[in-house]
Amino acid sequence: MPRLKGSADRLEDRRKRALALLDSGYSLNEVGRRIGCNASSVMRWRDTRRRDGAKALKVRYSPGRPWKLDQVQRKRLVELLLQGPIAHGYRTNLWTTARIAEVVQQEFAVRYHRDHVGRLMHSLQWSPQKPERRALERDEEAIQRWKQ
Repeated sequence: MPRLKGSADRLEDRRKRALALLDSGYSLNEVGRRIGCNASSVMRWRDTRRRDGAKALKVRYSPGRPWKLDQVQRKRLVELLLQGPIAHGYRTNLWTTARIAEVVQQEFAVRYHRDHVGRLMHSLQWSPQKPERRALERDEEAIQRWKQ
């Protein structure tokens, strides 16, 4: 069975209820059936409590893989990006994930795949944006007259 979805408090409460039932004399299989998990999970929680105490039943979070760029480098990256793509030798004033990956490679010697640059940019509070396309023949004055 997959791990129950929910908040840390809910998961921890579930573990405590299971162990309370186990302490009341129910079997591992019966506790697992009542709680909605495998008996092996109940056994693992029981053994963990015996070994490390009740605090060991708290839900722990995995921090995930560490960032390739540290906080100082990420701040420097924002400064570089604010200079604009033209300042970095590109012909248009549009940042793409591939271009950002190239700048990161050149400045910090860290490789990012262009498909993963979006996560990096999201962590820096940058959102993907597309330039507004307008016809070259667009007559702004005629548009304003028409709107009025």
